[in-house]
Amino acid sequence: MEDQEEQQDRTSDQNHKPQDLPQVLLLKPPPVLSVIGEQPFLSNKYQFLKAWESPLPLFQFLTAHADSIQAILCSGAAPVTDDLLQLLPSVRLVVTASAGTNHIDLEACHRRGISVTNAGNVFSDDGADAAVGLLIDVLRKITASDRYVRQGLWVNKGDYPLGSKLRGKRVGIVGLGGIGLEIAKRLDAFGCNVLYNSRKKKAHLSYPFYSDVRQLAANSDALIICCALTDQTRHMIDKDVFSALGKEGVIVNIGRGAIVDEKEMVRCLVHGEIAGAGLDVFEKEPDVPKELVELDNVVLSPHRAVFTPESFMALCELVVGNLEAFFSNTPLLSPVMDV
Repeated sequence: MEDQEEQQDRTSDQNHKPQDLPQVLLLKPPPVLSVIGEQPFLSNKYQFLKAWESPLPLFQFLTAHADSIQAILCSGAAPVTDDLLQLLPSVRLVVTASAGTNHIDLEACHRRGISVTNAGNVFSDDGADAAVGLLIDVLRKITASDRYVRQGLWVNKGDYPLGSKLRGKRVGIVGLGGIGLEIAKRLDAFGCNVLYNSRKKKAHLSYPFYSDVRQLAANSDALIICCALTDQTRHMIDKDVFSALGKEGVIVNIGRGAIVDEKEMVRCLVHGEIAGAGLDVFEKEPDVPKELVELDNVVLSPHRAVFTPESFMALCELVVGNLEAFFSNTPLLSPVMDV
């Protein structure tokens, strides 16, 4: 027999009318919402307030609902700025449907006493799979040789140039967080030598640590970028890093485009100063430099490294869990900043 208190709680939840529920602002639909739909995100703890459905100009819309919006669900396409938060004095939580938080003014959130959550480790497995896949593709020339066969060049020009072996490669990982650690595990299985750069040395790991990313590059055959974009990491992979990586070096980026000095990377690739690149992210998405499109030693992906149906469903559960925890006054599941 159900506990009487549980029955009362359930009856109370069922009696909530939508207009009585606390409001969660969505400025734009996050990619996960567009792919799996809104239904899995619905809850009897809150209701969504979708700005794009209103005929009002955004400023008027936000002003009209300023006192009732208690949380924001955002993604990279809808930045949470200090100016936005100034219009929404009742907001106490920002939930982002991404691992990165570079689109959120964390300092402004901290100053206003606003908690922030992200995707936690939801994307770690898929991001790691994609990073290693891009590395193998560049080294073994899989995508380029696929084009070679499809264009009939095997018949007309003969055998395609050989690719390079993965086993034994020294692979430097820039950012040994959740995704970086999963990349390291996969590279271990392939027989690679893993090195890393991170904000601080991981005492429990035996991988060689380099505090200077240029030294990491100088001791690596390939670099995999999977760190967060911050003021400190913007254009961290610059001319000096590419020079240290050298003509046989390969770079893979699944982090953020602006971590790499894209113009310098393009120049190095065009002039043969590095051997190749596997890129899932770019500085001015969705625009990709035409030079990259034209190069056979570059593998391109449209910022989809961490996205799979499975990761989206897990993300949905985490987003709903964080929102319900907040409105139930219980601990957040994946806090970046809990105040």
